Amino acid sequence: MTVNLTSPSLFARIRQSDLWYSFTRQRSAVFAAILLAVLIISAFTAPLYAPQNPFDPAQLELWNAEIPPIWLEGGQWPYLLGTDTQGRDILSAILYGSRISILIGIASVVFALLIGIGTGLAAGYYGGFVENALMRVGDILLSIPTILIAILVSAIVRELLPPALRDVGAAGVLVLAIVLSGWVQYARTVRAQTAVERGKEYVQAAQLLKVPARRIMFSHILPNTLTPILVAATLNFGMAILTEATLSFLGIGMPPSQPSLGTLIRLGNQFLFSGMWWIVLFPVLQLCLLVVSVNLLGDWLRDALNPKLR
Repeated sequence: MTVNLTSPSLFARIRQSDLWYSFTRQRSAVFAAILLAVLIISAFTAPLYAPQNPFDPAQLELWNAEIPPIWLEGGQWPYLLGTDTQGRDILSAILYGSRISILIGIASVVFALLIGIGTGLAAGYYGGFVENALMRVGDILLSIPTILIAILVSAIVRELLPPALRDVGAAGVLVLAIVLSGWVQYARTVRAQTAVERGKEYVQAAQLLKVPARRIMFSHILPNTLTPILVAATLNFGMAILTEATLSFLGIGMPPSQPSLGTLIRLGNQFLFSGMWWIVLFPVLQLCLLVVSVNLLGDWLRDALNPKLR
């Protein structure tokens, strides 16, 4: 009789997990995951099949401007969703713009996570003056609406930059504006979890063994705080994309030469009542699909990781 001592593969362990079971039983989560995967893959593979590069002025042809979608009278191939007033293919602009919005959303969440986790761990572990100082800064930021903080930071940084660098650094300014208004939620969540974990026996044992505080925080306490952080990061990814779209719609985000979804909506909104509805409608639909799919995944993840609902 032989005994198979081979450990299961990573994919096998995932399929045997409770999280995978919950995911496969939740149709809305499966639909949202498939939709989000299609949107992301199509955005990042756009150069392979998009009719044109909307960021390259040499590919824009003014005589092909204001062409309606292909199923309407006057539609032309290969402009499936029509063109705007500059001859820019709407489908290509949406795909390239989605890539910018997704990258800004991911970068904003990652940097906000890094700042929030570090701040929350320090505040919860050391307590006292460190906790009070860090959390009061967070309370001040929370007292101001997120979009106002983002608008203020974006406007100030853009004015400080030389005119030649404003368009080049627009994406970085957006990330900075969203991060400064978004790290507080992670910090407060991690701080509360850390304050609870700090009094448990495994942390006290590590302290008695003279384990460095940094190792205790990041190797012992942090893994036990990741569940609420993962849910918050998923939901805030959609919120970061919406914030970027809002700032770009207000004219303090991505420039028209490198339009994100928010910039496309702002440009198309000017022609909404002149009969060229497709310039604004399709970017709006893309933005809605992207944010709704992320929020559906976040809602499922919140319920799946909640022990009270198991």
